Parts: sequence; structure tokens; C-alpha cells
Amino acid sequence: MTSDSSSAEQRRLQMADIARLAGVSTSTVSRALSGSSLVNDETRKRIEELARSLNYTINIGAQNLRLKQNRTVAVVVPYDSATRQHLSDPFFLSMLGSLADALTDRGFDMLLSRVDAERLDSAAQIYDTGRVLGVILIGQWRHHDQLNQLAARRVPIVVWGAQLPQQLYVTVGSDNVMGGLLATEHLIQSGRKHLAFFGDTQLPEVAHRYEGYCKALSKHGITLDERLVVPASFIEEGGRLAVEELCQRGIAFDGLFACSDLLAMTAINTLREKGFQTPDDVAVVGYDDIELARYFHPPLTTVRQPIALAGQALVDALLVLADQRNATPQLLSTELIPRSSSRSG
Repeated sequence: MTSDSSSAEQRRLQMADIARLAGVSTSTVSRALSGSSLVNDETRKRIEELARSLNYTINIGAQNLRLKQNRTVAVVVPYDSATRQHLSDPFFLSMLGSLADALTDRGFDMLLSRVDAERLDSAAQIYDTGRVLGVILIGQWRHHDQLNQLAARRVPIVVWGAQLPQQLYVTVGSDNVMGGLLATEHLIQSGRKHLAFFGDTQLPEVAHRYEGYCKALSKHGITLDERLVVPASFIEEGGRLAVEELCQRGIAFDGLFACSDLLAMTAINTLREKGFQTPDDVAVVGYDDIELARYFHPPLTTVRQPIALAGQALVDALLVLADQRNATPQLLSTELIPRSSSRSG
């Protein structure tokens, strides 16, 4: 196939994607992009915006580069521009190590990059340069729609995150609903009845952990008290801020499920400063089972995410997509790891 015919075919494929997203025919898309007066202004504007968001102008040089033996995969970590969560976050480091191992085992290199969590669609820019054969994105954040657009563009992308309704892109993630249920049931079985929840439920994975928390409360006949639910960001001071907020609300609590180990650890330290002992006064369960969890004081009960398996599953799914085959979402099991931070009071 010549460069010109390859270009034409690619443009036809992208035009079909734009038509599907805009809810119009490909001929309408063609007319709109050529400035035809047969298309009304509102429709033309919508089509032009979609074309821009899908990078309609294809870089044929980049496409040809990818057709050669490309052995590099982009691993992209979104950051929240408000909180500036650091790459030094222990969970990110564990996941990056797992991905590096999985890629090396399969003979691939890793190119690490960051994008603003509000612009997840920019993760495709590195793919469009032709430098990588696909993208692994660590976290879907709040922009499910942007990731669907990338999938519609046929960008090979696999996302570490939760499975959501009307999802076009491929995810690999752990069973967060079950993880939330395991953590909460463990606290209840430890004799705790007033259970706080720390996490940002605007994030899909945390929303699923919260769903598990609510299911466990309902299963054991405990009424959900919204005053015990505190928004908390995955940043170093997140646990401290959440404890301060919870104490200001003046409600009794004897258990805490924090949606990351880092949140749990900073919460325990802040509770100690305020005169609460863990686990005597407040039993605490974290999430992730980062390496530091077992060495913390007290050793942290947590829900383990299978990070080593996650790296392998993410890489394998991406290689399937890069080979222009269909990959299916995967849900990995979670496991409660009991330690001293939640022993029975």
C-alpha cells in the first residue's frame, strides 16, 4: 500500500469515528470538514471540535514508524494539578516497578510520562509521535469520556482502573467493591461499630471501595452515617486533614477504613497526636499493601492489590491491542492482610 492510499484509509477510519461520536453520517462529517454550506453551523462546530479532539490530521510518518519493530511502551501517570500527587507515592512506585519487570520480561522498554488528570486525552500525544506502540495509563480519574474518545480513535491504551458502564476502553483493575467489603467487615468483626471512611469518591476506584463499605454496613445491620464519610485526597497530608475534619464534626468513631495505606498511616499518626491509640481506641485498615505497611507502627492491616499480577495483565492486554486484536477488561482479586492496627479491642 502506498503512502497516499494508507493516508486515505486512515482518514476514512477516523471520519467514521467522528461520525459515530457526533451521531451523523460520514458524508455529513466530510461536508462539515470541507466547509460545505449544506451542514448547519451547530453541527459543523460540533464535528470540528470532535475532529480536533481526535487529532484528525494524521501523521503518516509516525504511523510508518510504528509499523516497524517498535519495542517501547508509554507508561503514563496522571497528576492532579490541585494536589500535585507525587510520583514518589509508594503505590505508584510499586506499580511502576511491576510494569518495568513485566515489560523487561517480554523484551520491551518503558517510557515514563505524566499528564494532567484533567486532560487524560493528552496521553495519546506520545502515541501520535510514533515513539511507542501503545499506552498504559495508571488511573482513570474523573474523565471516563476522554478515555472513551481515545478508544474510539483506536489508540492502543489500557487503563489501570475500575470497570464502568458504557466503557469503550480496556481496563485492568482489582475488585475494589470486594476490597471495601473485606476491609469494613474485618473492622465490624473486630468489634467496631462506628466506622469512618476516608477517600475521594469522585474517583471510580474509590467509589467502588465505598460501595463495598456500604454493603458491609448494610449486611451487618449498621446504619450508614454520612458524618463518618470524609473526602480525602491521595496525598501525604490527606490523612491528617481527614482526621482533623472528622474530629471537628464531633462524632464518635472506633474504626477507620482509609482508601490507601498512605492515608491510613498519616491518619494513625494524627490520631496519636490527638490522644487516640491504634488499635485500642481506633482500629484502622488501609488499602494497597505497600511494602511499608508491614513495617509501620503498628503494622498496618490492609487490603492487598495484586501489583505483580497487575503489571503482567496490563502489559499483556496492551500487546493484544497493539496487534489490532480485541482485549477484554480484567478484574483481579483482592485479599485482606490482617496486622496489629485492627486487632480486637
